[in-house]
Amino acid sequence: MHRHPLRLGLTGGIGSGKSTVGQMLAARGAALLDADAISRSLTAAGGAAMPLIRERFGSEVIDADGSLNRAAMRALVFQHADARHQLEAIIHPLVGSTTEAHAQAAIAAGAPLLVFDIPLLVESSRWPARLDQIVVVDCATETQIARVMQRSGLERSAVEAIIATQATRSQRRAAADWVIYNDGITLDQLRDHAHQIADFFQL
Repeated sequence: MHRHPLRLGLTGGIGSGKSTVGQMLAARGAALLDADAISRSLTAAGGAAMPLIRERFGSEVIDADGSLNRAAMRALVFQHADARHQLEAIIHPLVGSTTEAHAQAAIAAGAPLLVFDIPLLVESSRWPARLDQIVVVDCATETQIARVMQRSGLERSAVEAIIATQATRSQRRAAADWVIYNDGITLDQLRDHAHQIADFFQL
């Protein structure tokens, strides 16, 4: 009987570099379970969340191909806080159940470590209890804003609004077993930090 793999949570604010760290751990042999990627698949054309979203919000937030119109939904969510809660009530349970199904498949395949890349881990009422340890990737808020504006083309105010919906840096750090400070360091230095964690878990 093989050893049950540890479940490592990975989180950080938008633009922190969390997903990059996740890919680095995956390159060392961890099974990476990306909640954002799962969420996107659920809201793609034919995704399991789309009938529920159409029923609740109407066709105004659905693209012609049947996928979620993210710009329209983003505008609706930022205007109406209740819309965000209603969307989360649809998406989060589906993300949770799909992620767990992927985790069980990874365990069956003999994965030595499960890494759950979860943007809103600290904000969640259920994820922390399902994890053995938590890694937080942290950086200055100004660095977050600059990175997201550069990669996505969003206006500064839009990025600030996203950050405002997330846990604060101090809240994330308080929940962490490991903190990687990804500000003013090179990609190689970031990889060194990720490899230290991989070494600890004997990857």
